[in-house]
Amino acid sequence: MDDSSFISNELDENGFPSCLAEDDGEGGDSCEEVDGVGIVDGSDGKGESFAGSFYRSGTDCSSLLQKDPSLTDTRKSSGTRLVQADLFKMWGLKRAADSKAGASLINGTRGSDDRALQKNPKLRRVGEDIATSGNVAKRNCPFYKRIAGTPFTVDAFRYGKIEGCTGYFLSHFHHDHYGGLRKEWSHGPIYCTPITARLVKSCLAVDSIFICSLELDTEYTIEGIKVTMLEANHCPGAAMIYFRLLDGRCYLHTGDFRACRRMQSHPLLSSQHPSVLYLDTTYCDPKYRFPSREDVLHYTVEIAKSGLKKQPKTLIVVGAYSIGKENVYLAISEALSIQIYVNASRRRILQSYGWDELSKRLSSDGHETPLHVLPISMLSFERLKQYLDGYRQFASVLAFRPTGWTYSEKIGEQLDLIKPKSKGRITIYGVPYSEHSSYLELKEFVQFLQPEKIIPTVNVGNAATRDKMQKCFQDWMKS
Repeated sequence: MDDSSFISNELDENGFPSCLAEDDGEGGDSCEEVDGVGIVDGSDGKGESFAGSFYRSGTDCSSLLQKDPSLTDTRKSSGTRLVQADLFKMWGLKRAADSKAGASLINGTRGSDDRALQKNPKLRRVGEDIATSGNVAKRNCPFYKRIAGTPFTVDAFRYGKIEGCTGYFLSHFHHDHYGGLRKEWSHGPIYCTPITARLVKSCLAVDSIFICSLELDTEYTIEGIKVTMLEANHCPGAAMIYFRLLDGRCYLHTGDFRACRRMQSHPLLSSQHPSVLYLDTTYCDPKYRFPSREDVLHYTVEIAKSGLKKQPKTLIVVGAYSIGKENVYLAISEALSIQIYVNASRRRILQSYGWDELSKRLSSDGHETPLHVLPISMLSFERLKQYLDGYRQFASVLAFRPTGWTYSEKIGEQLDLIKPKSKGRITIYGVPYSEHSSYLELKEFVQFLQPEKIIPTVNVGNAATRDKMQKCFQDWMKS
C-alpha cells in the first residue's frame, strides 16, 4: 500500500475515514449517511450538551462500510461520510434540516436498499434475515451475534427485542456495539463490565434495573450457564465473554479486542479449547502487520519530546474517540510530566473509569498545559489552525492521529519512516496505534486456543472476504 492509498489521510467529523477502500468495512453493523449535520443543545440551543459533545468525539473505527458504486457523481466527488446511526434520536438532539439524512445501510449499500427490500423481501444480507411488517423491512439478529445453545446475544441491541433471547451482553461502549440502546430499553437484562455499566447509565440514561454489572475474572451463573468476563485489551471496560454451557462446551466471544501474550496465561483460556470462537476480524488480512502498541507509544513519546525541544511553545494534540486511545495521551503526560487538558464532557467520561492514574493528570484549563485531547475529527490543518488561534501562548501544533488505519505496508514496523504532514505551523503524525488485533496477533491467538470452529464477526458482508478469512483460519490451524 503506497502513501496515495491510505484510507486514513482524511477522516470525517466522526473519526471515520472519508474515503473507504472496498472490503475495508464491517458488514455486520449499520451507520447512517448524513450531509450537513448540525448538533444543537436539546434544551435552549446555547452551547453544546454533554450528549452533543460526546457525539462529536466519534466512535470506534471498526464500523466501516463499503463505498456505494451507485452514488451520484456529485456524491462521489464530495466523499462519503459515515456517522453514528440514530444517535440524534438516542440523545433527543435536534439536527440541521436534512430530509435525505437517515438512510440505513444494508449489505454495504444505502437508501436504495430499503426500497429494494420493500419490493423484494427475499433479499437478505448474509447471516441476517429480513422480516417484513406491512411495507417496512425489519432486520433480524444475525447468527454471529447470537450465542448458540444459549438465550444470549452479544452487541445486538439495534435489533430490539429478540425472540428467545433473555439476556443481552454488551462487550464495550462503542456505538457500533451499543447502538439501539435507549433510555426506554425494557427488553431484558444488559450484562457488561462495571465501567461499561456506568457509561450506559450516565450516557444513555438506561434504567438501572436492566443493567447487570459483571466484574472481570469472576464466574457468574446466569440461567444455568457459567459466564466470565475477560479483559479484551481494547478500550476501557471492554471485555471478552467466556460461556461454559451445561453440556461442557465452551464458547469465547472476543467482542473487539487486541490479542496479546498475557491472555495465553489466563486459566480459562489455557485449560480448555473453545468449541466456538467468535472472533474480531477487523484486521484479518496479511497486509495488516502493524507494530505493537508499546513500540508505537514509545515512538509517539519520542516525537513529542523532540517537538518540544525544537520549539518549547509547541501545543501537543492527541486525537481520540469518545472512548479509547487513553494510553497515548497518558504516556505523553507521564513522560513529559505535564497535565492533560480535556473538555468537561470527556473529563466526565474519563473520571467514570475509576482510573486514578489518569484522573489525577486531567486539567480543566487548556492554557495551563501544552497537552490537549481533541476529537479525532479535529485533526485537519484548518481546524487545528483555528484551535491554535484560541491559545496565543503556543507557536505551533504537533498532532497525533492514533489509529490502525494509518498503517502502511511500506513502513511496517519501521516507525522512523513515518512522514508527517505539515502545513504552516501545523504538523500531523498518523501513528498506527490500534486497539484491534493485527493479522499476526490474530494468528497467534487462534493457534494458541485451537478452537473447533471460528465465526468471524467483522467484514462478514462480502463473500470474497469471508472466503479469504476462512482460508486464513484453515492455514493457521494446520501450521
